[in-house]
Amino acid sequence: MEDSKTYLAKKAFFDKVMTIYGRNAVKEALEDKNITIHKLHLAKSNKDVMVLKQIKQLAQKKAIEIVYHDKQALSRISKNAKQDQGVALDIILEYFGEEEPFRQKHQDYRIIALDGITNPQNLGMIIRSCAAGNIDAILLPTKGAAQISPLVIKASAGTLFKMPIIKTNNLQKTLCTFKNEGATLYTLSSYASKNYKDERYSHKSIFILGNETDGVSHTIEALSNQSITIPMQRGVESLNVAVTASLLAFL
Repeated sequence: MEDSKTYLAKKAFFDKVMTIYGRNAVKEALEDKNITIHKLHLAKSNKDVMVLKQIKQLAQKKAIEIVYHDKQALSRISKNAKQDQGVALDIILEYFGEEEPFRQKHQDYRIIALDGITNPQNLGMIIRSCAAGNIDAILLPTKGAAQISPLVIKASAGTLFKMPIIKTNNLQKTLCTFKNEGATLYTLSSYASKNYKDERYSHKSIFILGNETDGVSHTIEALSNQSITIPMQRGVESLNVAVTASLLAFL
């Protein structure tokens, strides 16, 4: 019987493991040097087509364990029998966390903090824009928000693994910590007087984006140092949160 330390270590490990599925998605993940892989799962009933040969070759080259299952067992692993195509891959999500603080690794930074973003597709597109633009990390709450999932990975077009994610159990507390260490917190508002293009941003800038419907919560908004606006034309009231993230990422 394993002791409590061994159990906790195993639990901490498997809490970081996520399973993706589908032949193209798995092949792309195996080709990506940024992804840490735990195990490859294949259905015994798979026909020996080219893409599966390539998947197995990539796994063998990286010395990744390959496990074969009957179709039902594989479906239980992928949790998506209709779309797994007989292939699933356990990947290990790497985050900056309390144990390895991002702020200790960066003197200057631009972060996008997400307050109640619940749509997985929006989260994926935000990650993609941040990875392509001038953002150093995304601050993602562990509760009340969309979490990393196969749908998010798909929406991010594989860029998730190129973007540092800071997970926080308490967004307010984490923002306060950054603020106390010199970061400037920015929120967006249609009522703000300062155009987002005209602001002179600090060396430590955090842009806070709020829920798709309700915007930034009152408790988080109260922490803000500066409110900025993205001017709208033709009576348009607001932009999709992922589009807003994209504009900020390329400042």
